Amino acid sequence: MNKRVLVIGGGAAGMMAAITAAEQNCAVTLLEPNERLGKKLNITGKGRCNVTNDADLPTLLANTPRNGKFLYSAFSRFDGRDAMAFFEKLGVPLKTERGNRVFPVSDRAFDVSGALERRLRALKVAMHRDRATVLETEDGVICGVTGEKAHYQADAVILATGGVSYPATGSTGEGHRMAAEAGHTITPLQGSLVPLREKGNLCARMQGLSLRNVSLTVFENNKKIYTDFGELLFTHFGVSGPLVLSASAHMRHFDRKAYRLEIDLKPALDEQTLDKRLLADFTKYANSDFGNALNDLLPQKMIPVMVECSGIDPHQKVHELTREQRKTLLGLLKHFPIDIAGLRPVTDAIITSGGVKISEINPTTMESKIVKGLYFAGEIIDVDAYTGGFNLQIAWATGRAAGIAAADQTT
Repeated sequence: MNKRVLVIGGGAAGMMAAITAAEQNCAVTLLEPNERLGKKLNITGKGRCNVTNDADLPTLLANTPRNGKFLYSAFSRFDGRDAMAFFEKLGVPLKTERGNRVFPVSDRAFDVSGALERRLRALKVAMHRDRATVLETEDGVICGVTGEKAHYQADAVILATGGVSYPATGSTGEGHRMAAEAGHTITPLQGSLVPLREKGNLCARMQGLSLRNVSLTVFENNKKIYTDFGELLFTHFGVSGPLVLSASAHMRHFDRKAYRLEIDLKPALDEQTLDKRLLADFTKYANSDFGNALNDLLPQKMIPVMVECSGIDPHQKVHELTREQRKTLLGLLKHFPIDIAGLRPVTDAIITSGGVKISEINPTTMESKIVKGLYFAGEIIDVDAYTGGFNLQIAWATGRAAGIAAADQTT
């Protein structure tokens, strides 16, 4: 009799695990409560699906700040280039963009989920629209799963239910509950790759303003811990956008540490060059009020905020500005500060930080060290990475490892 492998969760990791186990001639059943598979996958990369990153092992590990070493084995056997080859073979042409981010040529996430679903059907994976509720064990060994609609017997179970971000996609934390009931430790769950709340109201006053080609630096208790270059967006609550989402992955201790962002609005110019630029602008607007002299330098929405932060009277004539006042403005242009109060709720996050404790999982097989025959894949595990396709790569690599090991396990 073919080995019975049951996969809970039809997201990226679950579909990869099911395909892998089915390719090893297992009888695979996939449980997913949503009408469609890959619901969260379909909204990644703004609907374009950043499939993976064209990266080697050291790059993958460097971009996984939370428990990256745990993934050494999984990434060694299935890295970004392996994922690319996998999808090309499934008939999804790919392209590589800035930062080695890999997308389908069509820019359609549905082409990725559709290709995975076709492969599942070709391999005759039994797909049931059901929500798993209980992991059944006997003498510390998995033996099946109870769902809302039926009971399923299994020789191996792969838990790939995701985290708790984007709950509308089905990531409700049920997987963490089942893992905990089976004896696993769940580390605290919070958002990562998540927008940030500011302490004051500077950002709210610039709501809707997007800044491109700026440099962002994160300070933790006044110590510089991260810097990056790109795009950000001011919102009614604080800041968002690609730069901010990546930065948030480094801000994990709001309970005991203070965080500040500094934006370099003119990263292409050093302070000396920018000072010359200021002098030129001030010569041009010599007889104007200071508040009207920054139009060539800053977006309109930012000018009143910058004037206020500088402490310079907006009605002071430009030719009256002192060298010290110009130096203050220069400092703000290169180090515009935003004090951060905290993260937005985990429901607003792209991914969940925290999950099943890695010391309780075999890093080679993804098998539980507590329940024989139980495996984990994807976001349910306490690992997370930066933006750029790295989190989906975690899903593919852990799903692959779990699928191979579940199929190989002797019954």
